[in-house]
Amino acid sequence: MNDGYDAGYGGGDPYEIVGYDEYGRPVYRQAQAHGQDPSQAGGQQPYDPYDPYGQYQAGHDQQGHQNHQNHQNHQNHPGYGYDPYAGGGQQPYDAYAPHGSQPGWDTGQQPYDPHHTQSPYDPYGQAAAGTAQPRVAEQTAHIPQQAGPPDEPEPSAESAEPGRDGRDDRDDREYRTEQFAFVEEPTDDSEDVIDWMKFTENRTERREEARRRARTRIVALAVVLALVAVGGVGYLWYAGKLPGTSSSDDRTGGTTAAGAQKRDVIAVHLHDTDGGGTSTALLVDNTTAEQGTAVLLPNTLALTADDGTATTLDKSVDEAGPDATRTALDTVLGTDIEGTWRLDTPYLQILVDLVGNIEVDTDTDVPDPDAKDKGAAPLVHKGEAQTLSGKMAVAYATYRGSGEEADAQLQRFGQVMQGVLRKLSSDPQAATTTVQTLGLILDPPLTEKDLGSFLAGLSDLAKGGDFKTELLPVQDDGRLSTEAADGVVKDVLGGTAKSPDKDAAVSVSVRNATGVEERTAKARVTLLNGGFTFLSGGTASGAEATSEVVYAEAADKESAVQVAKTLGLSADAVKQGEVSANARVSVVLGQDYDPAS
Repeated sequence: MNDGYDAGYGGGDPYEIVGYDEYGRPVYRQAQAHGQDPSQAGGQQPYDPYDPYGQYQAGHDQQGHQNHQNHQNHQNHPGYGYDPYAGGGQQPYDAYAPHGSQPGWDTGQQPYDPHHTQSPYDPYGQAAAGTAQPRVAEQTAHIPQQAGPPDEPEPSAESAEPGRDGRDDRDDREYRTEQFAFVEEPTDDSEDVIDWMKFTENRTERREEARRRARTRIVALAVVLALVAVGGVGYLWYAGKLPGTSSSDDRTGGTTAAGAQKRDVIAVHLHDTDGGGTSTALLVDNTTAEQGTAVLLPNTLALTADDGTATTLDKSVDEAGPDATRTALDTVLGTDIEGTWRLDTPYLQILVDLVGNIEVDTDTDVPDPDAKDKGAAPLVHKGEAQTLSGKMAVAYATYRGSGEEADAQLQRFGQVMQGVLRKLSSDPQAATTTVQTLGLILDPPLTEKDLGSFLAGLSDLAKGGDFKTELLPVQDDGRLSTEAADGVVKDVLGGTAKSPDKDAAVSVSVRNATGVEERTAKARVTLLNGGFTFLSGGTASGAEATSEVVYAEAADKESAVQVAKTLGLSADAVKQGEVSANARVSVVLGQDYDPAS
Protein backbone atom coordinates (compact mmCIF):
# COMPACT_ATOMS: atom_id res chain seq x y z
CA MET A 1 0.00 0.00 0.00
CA ASN A 2 1.59 3.20 -1.19
CA ASP A 3 1.41 6.67 0.35
CA GLY A 4 -0.25 9.42 -1.62
CA TYR A 5 3.05 11.12 -2.05
CA ASP A 6 5.00 8.92 -4.47
CA ALA A 7 8.52 9.94 -5.25
CA GLY A 8 8.36 7.83 -8.43
CA TYR A 9 5.05 9.13 -9.65
CA GLY A 10 4.96 9.97 -13.33
CA GLY A 11 7.57 7.42 -14.46
CA GLY A 12 10.24 5.17 -13.18
CA ASP A 13 10.04 2.85 -10.24
CA PRO A 14 7.54 3.94 -7.59
CA TYR A 15 8.63 4.52 -3.97
CA GLU A 16 6.65 4.50 -0.79
CA ILE A 17 7.20 6.27 2.53
CA VAL A 18 8.39 4.04 5.32
CA GLY A 19 9.04 6.70 8.03
CA TYR A 20 10.57 10.07 8.90
CA ASP A 21 14.03 10.99 9.91
CA GLU A 22 15.07 13.07 12.92
CA TYR A 23 14.46 16.29 11.00
CA GLY A 24 10.94 15.35 9.92
CA ARG A 25 11.90 14.43 6.36
CA PRO A 26 10.29 11.27 4.79
CA VAL A 27 12.29 8.08 4.15
CA TYR A 28 11.34 6.04 1.05
CA ARG A 29 11.74 2.51 -0.26
CA GLN A 30 10.97 0.98 -3.63
CA ALA A 31 7.41 -0.15 -3.88
CA GLN A 32 6.44 -3.57 -5.34
CA ALA A 33 5.30 -3.53 -8.92
CA HIS A 34 1.71 -4.40 -9.73
CA GLY A 35 1.21 -8.11 -10.33
CA GLN A 36 4.62 -8.96 -8.91
CA ASP A 37 4.97 -11.38 -6.08
CA PRO A 38 6.91 -10.04 -3.13
CA SER A 39 9.10 -13.07 -3.24
CA GLN A 40 9.83 -12.43 -6.88
CA ALA A 41 10.63 -8.79 -6.53
CA GLY A 42 13.81 -7.62 -8.13
CA GLY A 43 17.02 -7.55 -6.26
CA GLN A 44 16.86 -3.81 -6.04
CA GLN A 45 17.16 -2.52 -2.50
CA PRO A 46 15.33 0.39 -1.00
CA TYR A 47 16.95 3.76 -1.39
CA ASP A 48 18.62 4.89 1.78
CA PRO A 49 19.58 8.57 1.83
CA TYR A 50 21.75 7.93 4.91
CA ASP A 51 23.99 5.31 3.27
CA PRO A 52 26.53 7.54 1.57
CA TYR A 53 29.21 4.88 1.27
CA GLY A 54 27.20 2.25 -0.54
CA GLN A 55 27.28 -0.18 2.33
CA TYR A 56 23.69 -1.00 1.73
CA GLN A 57 24.40 -2.05 -1.80
CA ALA A 58 27.16 -4.35 -0.62
CA GLY A 59 24.84 -5.86 1.91
CA HIS A 60 22.26 -6.27 -0.81
CA ASP A 61 24.61 -8.34 -2.95
CA GLN A 62 25.48 -10.58 -0.02
CA GLN A 63 21.85 -10.87 0.98
CA GLY A 64 20.81 -11.77 -2.52
CA HIS A 65 23.37 -14.53 -2.62
CA GLN A 66 22.24 -15.80 0.77
CA ASN A 67 18.61 -15.81 -0.30
CA HIS A 68 19.50 -17.82 -3.36
CA GLN A 69 21.21 -20.40 -1.22
CA ASN A 70 18.26 -20.54 1.13
CA HIS A 71 15.91 -21.04 -1.78
CA GLN A 72 17.91 -24.00 -2.97
CA ASN A 73 17.97 -25.48 0.50
CA HIS A 74 14.21 -25.14 0.83
CA GLN A 75 13.69 -26.93 -2.44
CA ASN A 76 16.01 -29.73 -1.46
CA HIS A 77 14.71 -30.02 2.11
CA PRO A 78 11.13 -28.85 2.16
CA GLY A 79 10.28 -30.64 5.35
CA TYR A 80 13.21 -29.49 7.53
CA GLY A 81 12.24 -26.56 9.68
CA TYR A 82 9.98 -25.26 7.00
CA ASP A 83 7.78 -22.40 7.90
CA PRO A 84 5.63 -21.07 5.09
CA TYR A 85 5.46 -17.71 6.88
CA ALA A 86 9.07 -17.42 7.80
CA GLY A 87 9.91 -15.45 4.66
CA GLY A 88 12.17 -18.00 2.99
CA GLY A 89 14.70 -18.80 5.71
CA GLN A 90 14.95 -15.30 7.22
CA GLN A 91 17.20 -15.04 10.25
CA PRO A 92 16.25 -13.17 13.44
CA TYR A 93 16.99 -9.44 13.31
CA ASP A 94 19.73 -8.11 15.41
CA ALA A 95 19.24 -4.37 16.04
CA TYR A 96 22.82 -3.93 17.25
CA ALA A 97 24.47 -5.64 14.27
CA PRO A 98 26.14 -3.40 11.68
CA HIS A 99 23.96 -2.26 8.90
CA GLY A 100 23.82 -4.72 5.98
CA SER A 101 25.70 -7.47 7.84
CA GLN A 102 22.71 -9.62 8.90
CA PRO A 103 23.00 -12.98 7.18
CA GLY A 104 19.26 -13.60 7.38
CA TRP A 105 18.12 -10.14 6.33
CA ASP A 106 15.20 -10.39 3.95
CA THR A 107 14.41 -7.35 1.97
CA GLY A 108 11.10 -8.73 0.79
CA GLN A 109 12.50 -9.42 -2.67
CA GLN A 110 13.56 -12.73 -4.20
CA PRO A 111 16.61 -13.19 -6.38
CA TYR A 112 16.05 -13.33 -10.02
CA ASP A 113 15.41 -16.85 -11.40
CA PRO A 114 15.25 -17.15 -15.19
CA HIS A 115 13.55 -20.57 -15.01
CA HIS A 116 10.84 -19.41 -12.68
CA THR A 117 7.49 -18.71 -14.23
CA GLN A 118 5.98 -15.44 -12.86
CA SER A 119 2.45 -15.76 -11.65
CA PRO A 120 -0.24 -13.54 -12.99
CA TYR A 121 -0.81 -10.26 -11.15
CA ASP A 122 -3.01 -10.60 -8.12
CA PRO A 123 -3.91 -7.36 -6.37
CA TYR A 124 -4.56 -9.20 -3.13
CA GLY A 125 -1.34 -11.19 -3.11
CA GLN A 126 -2.92 -14.48 -4.40
CA ALA A 127 -1.31 -16.64 -7.03
CA ALA A 128 -3.02 -16.98 -10.41
CA ALA A 129 -3.85 -20.62 -9.67
CA GLY A 130 -5.69 -19.57 -6.51
CA THR A 131 -3.18 -21.17 -4.18
CA ALA A 132 -1.89 -19.21 -1.27
CA GLN A 133 1.66 -18.01 -1.57
CA PRO A 134 3.89 -17.84 1.38
CA ARG A 135 3.74 -14.37 2.94
CA VAL A 136 6.95 -12.50 3.10
CA ALA A 137 7.36 -10.75 6.37
CA GLU A 138 7.54 -6.99 5.86
CA GLN A 139 10.33 -5.10 7.41
CA THR A 140 9.60 -1.65 8.75
CA ALA A 141 12.46 0.79 8.44
CA HIS A 142 13.87 2.08 11.68
CA ILE A 143 14.23 5.85 11.90
CA PRO A 144 16.90 7.28 14.20
CA GLN A 145 15.52 8.76 17.45
CA GLN A 146 12.10 7.29 16.61
CA ALA A 147 10.37 4.45 18.33
CA GLY A 148 10.58 1.22 16.40
CA PRO A 149 7.56 -0.85 15.37
CA PRO A 150 5.78 -2.67 18.14
CA ASP A 151 6.28 -6.39 18.44
CA GLU A 152 3.71 -8.17 16.31
CA PRO A 153 2.54 -11.70 16.93
CA GLU A 154 3.29 -14.39 14.38
CA PRO A 155 0.52 -14.31 11.79
CA SER A 156 -1.82 -17.28 11.96
CA ALA A 157 -3.21 -19.27 9.10
CA GLU A 158 -6.46 -17.35 9.23
CA SER A 159 -4.67 -14.04 9.10
CA ALA A 160 -2.93 -15.14 5.95
CA GLU A 161 -6.22 -15.48 4.19
CA PRO A 162 -7.85 -12.46 2.67
CA GLY A 163 -10.59 -10.80 4.66
CA ARG A 164 -14.21 -11.12 3.94
CA ASP A 165 -14.25 -7.83 2.13
CA GLY A 166 -11.47 -8.98 -0.21
CA ARG A 167 -8.72 -6.86 1.42
CA ASP A 168 -5.47 -8.05 2.91
CA ASP A 169 -5.31 -8.10 6.70
CA ARG A 170 -2.20 -6.03 6.44
CA ASP A 171 -4.41 -3.06 5.68
CA ASP A 172 -6.18 -3.51 9.04
CA ARG A 173 -3.10 -2.77 11.09
CA GLU A 174 -3.28 0.36 13.27
CA TYR A 175 -0.54 2.97 13.20
CA ARG A 176 0.03 5.39 16.05
CA THR A 177 0.92 9.05 15.64
CA GLU A 178 4.23 8.89 17.43
CA GLN A 179 5.51 6.46 14.77
CA PHE A 180 5.39 9.24 12.18
CA ALA A 181 5.55 12.52 14.10
CA PHE A 182 7.90 13.91 16.70
CA VAL A 183 6.48 14.57 20.14
CA GLU A 184 6.84 18.22 21.04
CA GLU A 185 8.50 18.34 24.38
CA PRO A 186 8.76 21.52 26.52
CA THR A 187 12.21 22.94 26.40
CA ASP A 188 14.18 23.43 29.57
CA ASP A 189 15.37 26.80 28.29
CA SER A 190 11.90 28.39 28.31
CA GLU A 191 12.46 29.89 31.77
CA ASP A 192 15.83 31.22 30.67
CA VAL A 193 14.22 32.85 27.67
CA ILE A 194 11.58 34.47 29.87
CA ASP A 195 14.23 35.68 32.29
CA TRP A 196 16.27 37.10 29.43
CA MET A 197 13.21 38.92 28.07
CA LYS A 198 12.50 40.35 31.54
CA PHE A 199 16.14 41.42 31.90
CA THR A 200 16.06 43.11 28.50
CA GLU A 201 12.80 44.85 29.34
CA ASN A 202 14.09 46.03 32.73
CA ARG A 203 17.32 47.23 31.16
CA THR A 204 15.37 49.24 28.61
CA GLU A 205 13.21 50.76 31.32
CA ARG A 206 16.32 51.70 33.33
CA ARG A 207 17.80 53.40 30.31
CA GLU A 208 14.61 55.34 29.71
CA GLU A 209 14.49 56.33 33.38
CA ALA A 210 18.12 57.48 33.20
CA ARG A 211 17.30 59.57 30.15
CA ARG A 212 14.32 61.14 31.93
CA ARG A 213 16.46 61.96 34.95
CA ALA A 214 19.13 63.47 32.72
CA ARG A 215 16.53 65.63 30.98
CA THR A 216 15.18 66.75 34.35
CA ARG A 217 18.66 67.69 35.56
CA ILE A 218 19.33 69.62 32.37
CA VAL A 219 16.08 71.56 32.73
CA ALA A 220 16.79 72.30 36.41
CA LEU A 221 20.32 73.44 35.56
CA ALA A 222 18.99 75.70 32.83
CA VAL A 223 16.50 77.25 35.26
CA VAL A 224 19.22 77.84 37.86
CA LEU A 225 21.53 79.42 35.29
CA ALA A 226 18.71 81.65 34.11
CA LEU A 227 17.99 82.79 37.66
CA VAL A 228 21.68 83.45 38.28
CA ALA A 229 21.90 85.44 35.07
CA VAL A 230 18.85 87.50 35.97
CA GLY A 231 20.20 88.10 39.48
CA GLY A 232 23.58 89.11 38.12
CA VAL A 233 22.04 91.57 35.68
CA GLY A 234 19.90 92.99 38.46
CA TYR A 235 22.92 93.44 40.70
CA LEU A 236 24.91 95.12 37.94
CA TRP A 237 21.99 97.44 37.27
CA TYR A 238 21.65 98.26 40.97
CA ALA A 239 25.40 98.84 41.35
CA GLY A 240 25.53 100.93 38.20
CA LYS A 241 27.93 98.54 36.48
CA LEU A 242 25.61 97.54 33.68
CA PRO A 243 26.79 98.98 30.35
CA GLY A 244 24.39 101.45 28.83
CA THR A 245 22.90 102.65 32.10
CA SER A 246 23.15 106.25 33.22
CA SER A 247 25.14 105.43 36.33
CA SER A 248 27.70 103.43 34.40
CA ASP A 249 28.26 106.38 32.10
CA ASP A 250 29.42 108.43 35.08
CA ARG A 251 32.30 106.10 35.87
CA THR A 252 35.75 107.64 35.91
CA GLY A 253 38.94 105.63 35.62
CA GLY A 254 37.09 102.32 35.67
CA THR A 255 35.46 102.94 39.10
CA THR A 256 31.75 102.93 39.81
CA ALA A 257 30.05 106.32 40.05
CA ALA A 258 30.07 107.63 43.61
CA GLY A 259 26.31 107.94 43.79
CA ALA A 260 25.79 104.31 42.80
CA GLN A 261 28.01 102.88 45.55
CA LYS A 262 26.61 101.35 48.71
CA ARG A 263 27.73 102.94 51.98
CA ASP A 264 27.00 102.42 55.67
CA VAL A 265 27.41 105.59 57.76
CA ILE A 266 27.39 106.07 61.56
CA ALA A 267 28.00 109.36 63.39
CA VAL A 268 30.36 109.35 66.43
CA HIS A 269 30.21 112.17 68.97
CA LEU A 270 33.11 112.28 71.43
CA HIS A 271 32.11 114.13 74.62
CA ASP A 272 34.94 115.48 76.74
CA THR A 273 33.56 115.04 80.21
CA ASP A 274 36.50 116.90 81.84
CA GLY A 275 37.32 119.84 79.58
CA GLY A 276 33.95 120.16 77.85
CA GLY A 277 33.22 120.31 74.17
CA THR A 278 32.45 117.69 71.54
CA SER A 279 34.14 116.23 68.50
CA THR A 280 32.20 114.63 65.63
CA ALA A 281 33.23 112.17 62.94
CA LEU A 282 31.30 110.16 60.36
CA LEU A 283 32.48 106.55 60.00
CA VAL A 284 31.85 105.41 56.41
CA ASP A 285 32.05 101.81 55.14
CA ASN A 286 31.92 101.80 51.34
CA THR A 287 31.09 98.15 50.65
CA THR A 288 31.17 98.64 46.88
CA ALA A 289 34.65 100.16 46.72
CA GLU A 290 35.79 98.28 49.88
CA GLN A 291 37.07 101.50 51.42
CA GLY A 292 36.67 102.83 54.94
CA THR A 293 36.81 106.52 55.84
CA ALA A 294 36.48 108.69 58.92
CA VAL A 295 35.08 112.09 57.83
CA LEU A 296 35.93 114.72 60.45
CA LEU A 297 33.24 117.42 60.85
CA PRO A 298 34.26 120.86 62.24
CA ASN A 299 32.10 122.23 65.04
CA THR A 300 31.55 125.40 63.00
CA LEU A 301 29.57 123.52 60.33
CA ALA A 302 26.38 125.50 59.74
CA LEU A 303 23.16 123.54 60.26
CA THR A 304 19.51 124.35 60.23
CA ALA A 305 17.57 123.54 63.38
CA ASP A 306 14.13 121.99 63.44
CA ASP A 307 12.52 125.40 63.87
CA GLY A 308 14.35 126.69 60.80
CA THR A 309 16.90 128.73 62.71
CA ALA A 310 20.59 128.54 61.89
CA THR A 311 22.88 126.76 64.29
CA THR A 312 26.26 125.09 64.40
CA LEU A 313 27.25 121.45 64.80
CA ASP A 314 28.60 121.73 68.32
CA LYS A 315 25.54 123.65 69.53
CA SER A 316 23.21 121.15 67.86
CA VAL A 317 24.94 118.26 69.62
CA ASP A 318 24.77 119.97 73.03
CA GLU A 319 21.32 121.48 72.74
CA ALA A 320 19.24 119.62 70.12
CA GLY A 321 20.48 116.13 70.84
CA PRO A 322 21.64 113.25 68.61
CA ASP A 323 18.41 112.72 66.65
CA ALA A 324 17.99 116.33 65.62
CA THR A 325 21.68 116.62 64.81
CA ARG A 326 21.55 113.48 62.63
CA THR A 327 18.60 114.91 60.70
CA ALA A 328 20.34 118.27 60.23
CA LEU A 329 23.50 116.56 58.97
CA ASP A 330 21.52 114.49 56.49
CA THR A 331 20.00 117.70 55.16
CA VAL A 332 23.30 119.52 54.76
CA LEU A 333 25.40 116.63 53.43
CA GLY A 334 22.74 114.79 51.47
CA THR A 335 23.67 111.50 53.09
CA ASP A 336 21.83 108.83 55.12
CA ILE A 337 23.26 108.38 58.62
CA GLU A 338 22.04 105.07 60.04
CA GLY A 339 22.78 105.74 63.71
CA THR A 340 24.57 107.86 66.31
CA TRP A 341 27.23 106.57 68.69
CA ARG A 342 27.81 108.77 71.73
CA LEU A 343 31.29 108.04 73.04
CA ASP A 344 32.22 109.77 76.26
CA THR A 345 35.93 110.02 77.11
CA PRO A 346 35.76 107.41 79.95
CA TYR A 347 34.34 104.85 77.50
CA LEU A 348 37.04 105.67 74.97
CA GLN A 349 39.66 104.95 77.64
CA ILE A 350 38.03 101.59 78.42
CA LEU A 351 37.77 100.71 74.73
CA VAL A 352 41.49 101.31 74.12
CA ASP A 353 42.42 99.21 77.12
CA LEU A 354 40.14 96.38 75.94
CA VAL A 355 41.76 96.16 72.52
CA GLY A 356 45.24 96.16 74.11
CA ASN A 357 46.57 99.68 73.50
CA ILE A 358 47.00 101.35 70.13
CA GLU A 359 49.81 102.73 67.99
CA VAL A 360 49.60 106.29 66.64
CA ASP A 361 51.98 108.64 64.85
CA THR A 362 51.69 111.58 67.23
CA ASP A 363 52.33 115.17 66.03
CA THR A 364 52.92 116.85 69.40
CA ASP A 365 53.76 116.26 73.04
CA VAL A 366 50.71 116.06 75.29
CA PRO A 367 51.11 116.97 78.96
CA ASP A 368 49.61 114.89 81.70
CA PRO A 369 46.37 116.59 82.77
CA ASP A 370 46.71 115.14 86.28
CA ALA A 371 50.28 116.39 86.79
CA LYS A 372 50.61 119.14 89.39
CA ASP A 373 54.09 120.18 88.37
CA LYS A 374 54.16 122.07 85.09
CA GLY A 375 57.65 120.79 84.39
CA ALA A 376 56.56 117.16 84.51
CA ALA A 377 57.29 114.86 81.62
CA PRO A 378 54.58 114.77 78.94
CA LEU A 379 52.12 111.94 78.99
CA VAL A 380 52.33 111.46 75.23
CA HIS A 381 55.53 112.00 73.30
CA LYS A 382 55.74 113.16 69.76
CA GLY A 383 56.89 110.48 67.31
CA GLU A 384 55.96 107.64 65.00
CA ALA A 385 54.27 104.46 66.13
CA GLN A 386 53.75 105.64 69.68
CA THR A 387 52.00 103.11 71.88
CA LEU A 388 49.08 104.71 73.69
CA SER A 389 47.14 103.33 76.61
CA GLY A 390 43.56 104.26 77.29
CA LYS A 391 44.43 107.32 79.33
CA MET A 392 47.06 108.47 76.84
CA ALA A 393 44.66 107.99 73.92
CA VAL A 394 42.00 110.17 75.59
CA ALA A 395 44.53 112.90 76.38
CA TYR A 396 45.82 112.91 72.80
CA ALA A 397 42.34 112.85 71.20
CA THR A 398 41.10 115.87 73.20
CA TYR A 399 44.27 117.96 73.24
CA ARG A 400 44.30 121.41 71.60
CA GLY A 401 47.51 123.36 71.97
CA SER A 402 47.74 127.07 72.60
CA GLY A 403 47.07 128.99 69.39
CA GLU A 404 46.05 125.86 67.42
CA GLU A 405 43.00 125.67 65.21
CA ALA A 406 40.14 123.49 66.27
CA ASP A 407 40.80 121.26 63.25
CA ALA A 408 44.12 120.11 64.77
CA GLN A 409 42.36 118.59 67.76
CA LEU A 410 39.76 117.04 65.42
CA GLN A 411 42.46 115.30 63.37
CA ARG A 412 44.00 113.79 66.51
CA PHE A 413 40.64 112.35 67.38
CA GLY A 414 40.56 110.75 63.91
CA GLN A 415 43.98 109.19 64.47
CA VAL A 416 42.85 107.60 67.72
CA MET A 417 39.72 106.13 66.08
CA GLN A 418 41.79 104.62 63.27
CA GLY A 419 44.20 103.10 65.81
CA VAL A 420 41.28 101.53 67.71
CA LEU A 421 39.85 100.00 64.51
CA ARG A 422 43.21 98.42 63.64
CA LYS A 423 43.32 96.64 67.01
CA LEU A 424 39.64 95.66 67.17
CA SER A 425 38.64 92.13 66.16
CA SER A 426 37.42 91.64 62.60
CA ASP A 427 34.99 88.95 63.75
CA PRO A 428 31.49 90.42 64.13
CA GLN A 429 30.70 88.29 67.17
CA ALA A 430 33.94 89.20 68.95
CA ALA A 431 33.51 92.90 68.12
CA THR A 432 29.95 92.79 69.43
CA THR A 433 31.21 91.25 72.67
CA THR A 434 33.68 94.14 73.04
CA VAL A 435 30.89 96.68 72.56
CA GLN A 436 28.73 94.89 75.11
CA THR A 437 31.60 94.94 77.58
CA LEU A 438 31.71 98.73 77.39
CA GLY A 439 28.21 98.98 78.79
CA LEU A 440 27.21 101.82 76.44
CA ILE A 441 23.70 103.20 76.29
CA LEU A 442 23.18 103.64 72.57
CA ASP A 443 20.68 105.92 70.94
CA PRO A 444 18.00 104.09 68.96
CA PRO A 445 17.80 102.69 66.35
CA LEU A 446 21.47 101.66 66.76
CA THR A 447 21.95 98.38 68.68
CA GLU A 448 25.02 96.71 70.14
CA LYS A 449 24.93 93.98 67.48
CA ASP A 450 24.66 96.52 64.67
CA LEU A 451 27.52 98.59 66.06
CA GLY A 452 29.72 95.51 66.63
CA SER A 453 29.19 94.19 63.07
CA PHE A 454 29.81 97.65 61.61
CA LEU A 455 33.05 98.16 63.54
CA ALA A 456 34.25 94.63 62.58
CA GLY A 457 33.88 95.50 58.90
CA LEU A 458 35.84 98.72 59.32
CA SER A 459 38.47 96.86 61.33
CA ASP A 460 39.06 94.47 58.46
CA LEU A 461 39.54 97.43 56.08
CA ALA A 462 41.85 99.25 58.52
CA LYS A 463 44.07 96.18 58.93
CA GLY A 464 44.35 95.89 55.17
CA GLY A 465 45.34 99.54 54.73
CA ASP A 466 42.00 100.53 53.18
CA PHE A 467 41.03 103.08 55.83
CA LYS A 468 41.75 106.83 55.86
CA THR A 469 40.62 110.08 57.50
CA GLU A 470 39.25 113.13 55.66
CA LEU A 471 38.56 116.60 57.04
CA LEU A 472 35.42 118.28 55.73
CA PRO A 473 36.38 121.78 54.43
CA VAL A 474 34.15 124.53 55.86
CA GLN A 475 34.18 128.26 55.11
CA ASP A 476 34.37 130.96 57.77
CA ASP A 477 30.60 131.32 57.83
CA GLY A 478 30.17 127.56 58.33
CA ARG A 479 28.88 126.80 54.85
CA LEU A 480 30.45 124.16 52.65
CA SER A 481 32.85 125.25 49.99
CA THR A 482 32.90 124.09 46.39
CA GLU A 483 35.93 121.97 47.21
CA ALA A 484 33.97 120.18 49.93
CA ALA A 485 30.96 119.70 47.65
CA ASP A 486 33.00 118.12 44.84
CA GLY A 487 35.40 116.18 47.04
CA VAL A 488 34.43 114.76 50.38
CA VAL A 489 30.66 115.12 50.16
CA LYS A 490 30.25 113.64 46.69
CA ASP A 491 33.09 111.12 46.49
CA VAL A 492 33.27 109.89 50.08
CA LEU A 493 29.74 110.37 51.37
CA GLY A 494 28.02 110.04 48.01
CA GLY A 495 25.78 112.98 48.85
CA THR A 496 25.07 116.50 47.66
CA ALA A 497 26.13 119.55 49.64
CA LYS A 498 23.27 121.82 50.64
CA SER A 499 24.28 124.60 53.01
CA PRO A 500 21.70 127.02 54.40
CA ASP A 501 20.56 129.48 51.74
CA LYS A 502 22.07 132.95 51.85
CA ASP A 503 18.68 134.40 51.07
CA ALA A 504 17.25 132.88 54.20
CA ALA A 505 16.87 134.82 57.42
CA VAL A 506 20.00 136.73 58.42
CA SER A 507 21.85 134.92 61.14
CA VAL A 508 22.88 137.16 64.04
CA SER A 509 25.40 136.17 66.66
CA VAL A 510 24.82 137.88 70.01
CA ARG A 511 27.43 138.20 72.75
CA ASN A 512 26.30 139.54 76.13
CA ALA A 513 28.70 142.21 77.59
CA THR A 514 26.08 144.08 79.66
CA GLY A 515 26.87 142.31 82.88
CA VAL A 516 23.23 141.16 83.12
CA GLU A 517 22.69 137.53 82.06
CA GLU A 518 18.93 137.82 81.43
CA ARG A 519 19.40 140.35 78.62
CA THR A 520 20.64 137.66 76.27
CA ALA A 521 17.26 135.95 76.30
CA LYS A 522 15.45 139.26 75.75
CA ALA A 523 17.66 140.05 72.73
CA ARG A 524 16.94 136.59 71.33
CA VAL A 525 13.19 137.11 71.47
CA THR A 526 13.47 140.52 69.88
CA LEU A 527 15.57 139.28 66.96
CA LEU A 528 13.39 136.27 66.28
CA ASN A 529 10.31 138.48 66.21
CA GLY A 530 12.12 140.70 63.74
CA GLY A 531 12.72 137.83 61.33
CA PHE A 532 16.33 137.19 62.13
CA THR A 533 18.11 133.99 63.11
CA PHE A 534 19.62 134.10 66.56
CA LEU A 535 23.04 132.60 67.29
CA SER A 536 24.39 132.65 70.80
CA GLY A 537 27.87 134.14 71.07
CA GLY A 538 28.19 133.47 74.77
CA THR A 539 28.90 135.88 77.61
CA ALA A 540 31.88 138.24 77.79
CA SER A 541 34.22 138.10 80.73
CA GLY A 542 33.80 141.82 81.38
CA ALA A 543 31.23 144.51 80.73
CA GLU A 544 31.56 147.04 77.90
CA ALA A 545 30.05 150.51 77.81
CA THR A 546 28.83 150.66 74.23
CA SER A 547 27.27 148.12 71.90
CA GLU A 548 28.61 147.15 68.46
CA VAL A 549 26.94 145.76 65.28
CA VAL A 550 29.54 144.32 62.87
CA TYR A 551 29.14 142.99 59.34
CA ALA A 552 31.84 141.30 57.18
CA GLU A 553 30.65 141.85 53.64
CA ALA A 554 29.36 145.04 52.12
CA ALA A 555 26.22 143.27 51.01
CA ASP A 556 25.31 142.68 54.65
CA LYS A 557 25.57 146.37 55.65
CA GLU A 558 21.87 146.99 55.23
CA SER A 559 21.07 143.89 57.26
CA ALA A 560 23.32 145.17 60.02
CA VAL A 561 21.49 148.51 60.07
CA GLN A 562 18.17 146.65 60.40
CA VAL A 563 19.54 144.60 63.30
CA ALA A 564 20.59 147.79 65.12
CA LYS A 565 17.14 149.32 64.69
CA THR A 566 15.44 146.10 65.90
CA LEU A 567 17.52 146.10 69.10
CA GLY A 568 17.07 149.85 69.66
CA LEU A 569 20.70 150.73 69.06
CA SER A 570 22.11 153.76 67.32
CA ALA A 571 23.09 153.59 63.64
CA ASP A 572 26.56 154.76 64.66
CA ALA A 573 27.09 151.28 66.28
CA VAL A 574 27.13 149.65 62.82
CA LYS A 575 30.57 149.07 61.32
CA GLN A 576 32.45 146.60 59.09
CA GLY A 577 34.78 144.02 60.59
CA GLU A 578 35.17 140.35 61.50
CA VAL A 579 32.14 138.35 62.45
CA SER A 580 31.81 135.09 64.34
CA ALA A 581 31.52 131.83 62.52
CA ASN A 582 28.25 131.03 60.80
CA ALA A 583 26.92 134.52 61.35
CA ARG A 584 26.45 137.30 58.86
CA VAL A 585 26.10 139.92 61.58
CA SER A 586 27.73 139.92 65.00
CA VAL A 587 26.36 141.92 67.92
CA VAL A 588 28.11 142.80 71.20
CA LEU A 589 25.58 144.05 73.72
CA GLY A 590 27.01 146.83 75.91
CA GLN A 591 25.65 148.62 78.95
CA ASP A 592 23.86 151.08 76.65
CA TYR A 593 21.48 148.31 75.53
CA ASP A 594 18.01 148.82 77.04
CA PRO A 595 15.60 145.97 76.33
CA ALA A 596 12.58 148.11 77.26
CA SER A 597 13.30 150.65 74.52
